[in-house]
Amino acid sequence: MSDSAPRRVRVRAPELVGKGGWLNTGGKQYTLADLRGRIVVLDFWTFCCVNCLHVIDELRELEHQHPDTVVVIGVHSPKFVHEAEHAAVVDAVERYGVEHPVLDDPELATWQQYAVRAWPTLVVVDPEGYVVAQHAGEGHVHAIERLVRELETEHEAKGTLRRGDGPYAAPEPEATVLRFPGKAVLLPSGNLLVSDTTRHQLVELAPDAETVVRRIGQGDHRGMTDSTSVRSRFNEPQGLALLPDGSVVVADTVNHTLRRYDPESGRTTTLAGTGHPWMRGDDTSGPAREVNLSSPWDVAWWHGKVWIAMAGIHQLWTYDPADKTVAVAAGTTNEGLVDGPAAEAWFAQPSGLGATPERLWVADSETSALRWVDTDGTVHTAVGTGLFDFGHRDGATGQALLQHPLGVTALPDGSVAVSDTYNHALRRYDPATGEVTTLATDLREPSGAVLVGDDLVVVESARHRLTRLRLPEEAVRMESVAHRTPRAATEVAPGRLRLDVVFQAPAGQKLDTRYGPSTRLLISATPPGLLVEGDGAGTELSRTLHLDPAVAEGVLHVSAMAASCDDDPRNAYPACHVHQQDWGVPVRLAEGGTDRLPLVLAGMDDQAL
Repeated sequence: MSDSAPRRVRVRAPELVGKGGWLNTGGKQYTLADLRGRIVVLDFWTFCCVNCLHVIDELRELEHQHPDTVVVIGVHSPKFVHEAEHAAVVDAVERYGVEHPVLDDPELATWQQYAVRAWPTLVVVDPEGYVVAQHAGEGHVHAIERLVRELETEHEAKGTLRRGDGPYAAPEPEATVLRFPGKAVLLPSGNLLVSDTTRHQLVELAPDAETVVRRIGQGDHRGMTDSTSVRSRFNEPQGLALLPDGSVVVADTVNHTLRRYDPESGRTTTLAGTGHPWMRGDDTSGPAREVNLSSPWDVAWWHGKVWIAMAGIHQLWTYDPADKTVAVAAGTTNEGLVDGPAAEAWFAQPSGLGATPERLWVADSETSALRWVDTDGTVHTAVGTGLFDFGHRDGATGQALLQHPLGVTALPDGSVAVSDTYNHALRRYDPATGEVTTLATDLREPSGAVLVGDDLVVVESARHRLTRLRLPEEAVRMESVAHRTPRAATEVAPGRLRLDVVFQAPAGQKLDTRYGPSTRLLISATPPGLLVEGDGAGTELSRTLHLDPAVAEGVLHVSAMAASCDDDPRNAYPACHVHQQDWGVPVRLAEGGTDRLPLVLAGMDDQAL
């Protein structure tokens, strides 16, 4: 039935059938006969689809305005293999705060009976059980609300309207530290900040990735309030990115805004967006607080701007903190996989970003693709071929397959780790070889990861936790060091060499040992054979190395970090500081050379959070 079909054509609504059964009903199974006398709105959706999520949000107002006459029924109709798993549908219903009954239809039986052709589709059934309207896409709820008022009046007069409570029964909430977390970022303090999406909060965790340091936002209830960490409100926040000033930009997804959280003051402010979703015809650039955004899902700091994965309209945008403006950077709003110049490229629900100096990596979820943007703005595809090609297969880029990835993380060797969400896996793509490999499986819907030393801390969203994984050796090569202190080759004795990183906390500060060791030392060499012993990571700032006498010269790559906090017992929340430096130390092996190499790690006050 089309949108333009006249309402005098009365078509009996087919029965609601789904092999997965009913959710949000307290275990009760329903038929259309049980709903007779109510206006029923069927929402055909699938949880991978951001437009479907928009409709769920649009329907909240309709449900609130007509609680005793309208029953919304979500008919979950999967696209991806993972979405046909009943447990995944149960998770999605909670994750996205669906507060109406849901019929799990993994075999698309009801979808076919109603001749549905696209996600999302809304079907209105009148109190006598006849289909009276069908709308594909989002943005139709206002028209449906007018129709609902007409039906209320018509069937009240006929005596066929039955008012009362609906069949929705809220499930019992589970007590977990996190609830469907989205993304994470490493703070300069060494703590981790996590978007606790379903609870509408941010959570700061200690370096153990488990201990809660503090919660940011009131939680449990949606909202958009700029205030202190206690009084702020968010609405399903997702992406996080650390800014050069130590603050964090937050993709506040269902509020369609970018927010800024300052760990030092604990305050949140709004950077971009109006709180209303972008609609076709709206501005695509201008003052950041005056332009509508659409489901920003992730953010990344790249070349002086915040890049935004604008999942809701299949584009990449930027926010410029210098002039406080936003603008489209890539994509046409058409959904698909098309490479080329930024203004001509097509994306499909970009949901994860990872930055290196040369590339901005993009997890393009609906095409199950890994893509990147060059510094000149050209869009390329590494893995993926289209909207309906997906799977779990390693190999060269032409053969490799992903399934709805939501995150991408740059690794030290130039490769990237992909949070292959619907495959419950962490995958690795190496641009040097063009190969995709699997790093880990049995992760439950990983949605992002953050590099912490030689480990990846993975946001295991459907297990409500962060999971620490050790990177494989080939992914932690240190040929490229971000910052090097140039110095002439140092003559060192072959054999044993004592390397000491000298650090003293600045006046008024002390080493922060509240959550374990506050120092870290990582050592590698070029060529790798220069080091017989002593490479790798550790917590002591001194180490004895064994240099191979057969290697005449090379470079020692040293990365050291120390954390200190203000030493004032009167301050309940002392400011913490991270002191870090990388060295590339050219060495030449010679008899009579030094057997001790001291490096000074400066305690700089201007690195405070």
